[in-house]
Amino acid sequence: MNNANPKILIVDDDAISRMAIEGLLSGEPYELYFASDGPDGIAAATTLHPDLILLDVMMPFMDGFEVCKRIRLLSDIAEVPILLITSLDDQSSRIAGLQAGADDFITKPYSSVELFARLQTILRLNRYRRIAEQQKDLENLHSELLVAYDKTIEGWSQALDLRDKEIEGHTNRVTEIALKFARSTGFKDENLAHVRRGALLHDVGKLGIPDSILHKPGKLTEEEWRIMRMHPVYAHQWLSPISFLSRALDIPYCHHEKWDGSGYPQGLKGEEIPIAARLFALVDVWDALCSDRPYRMAMSKAEALEYIRSNSGTHFDPELTKAFVELVQTEV
Repeated sequence: MNNANPKILIVDDDAISRMAIEGLLSGEPYELYFASDGPDGIAAATTLHPDLILLDVMMPFMDGFEVCKRIRLLSDIAEVPILLITSLDDQSSRIAGLQAGADDFITKPYSSVELFARLQTILRLNRYRRIAEQQKDLENLHSELLVAYDKTIEGWSQALDLRDKEIEGHTNRVTEIALKFARSTGFKDENLAHVRRGALLHDVGKLGIPDSILHKPGKLTEEEWRIMRMHPVYAHQWLSPISFLSRALDIPYCHHEKWDGSGYPQGLKGEEIPIAARLFALVDVWDALCSDRPYRMAMSKAEALEYIRSNSGTHFDPELTKAFVELVQTEV
């Protein structure tokens, strides 16, 4: 509920009763509206969307029970709290009111203290309900935004795969394996989401590399290698302004760093390299070794594992290497 004063609709066919309620509430921080019969009350409620309806039971043409029932059938105002004002104090009348959808009762004659207490209680509960609904709406919106963001990221990764036919399917494969590896090493669900996004975007910086270099069939020159090694920097430049991706940046920016400090672009060493990037480096190299390239055939699983082991402590984190080898032997 916003900071405006609560709107209260009073529906009562008795002009004296309406004036009495107005007198009691005129000094309170409420906006008061009035209707003199059931149909007018329903119409006013539909237009006003009040925060509370004070509804007299004994009215001609349409009594308060019937008004209450009809309001509960109107989706726009079905949740508006209704306080029935009645001179009936028997159990059957109260049961009828509850069945009609009333939230509470106040019995004539009532004191101003009792009326204020009932109004404040119902308005407070209604405020809490609205806050809860707003929170739920925000959570739903957040979930929808996450889905939209993730679909966008998937689109970027597919665009990269389409550009480089030689590695088509690489991004999806390494993302799947990276998630298995991260899960097996104790990453929690929230962090797994960042690993997934980082894996999907790990080579997005290559969109800034000229085709003549990216698709060159032979060896790259020293200058061409210098340009190629810029792709993690491009990824960082493009993605770092996006706060949503701040915790997914480690993989695109750092997965070419090496345990011994000989990697790029920053020359990080050992545990200076973020763990997600150390983990992903193993997955990335593994998939490259096990995939055909125009200049070589794919290695066998045994050959690729031997290469991974031989580079433990130089290219790869030794502890993660052991865990990755075990994962490959059992699951990949």
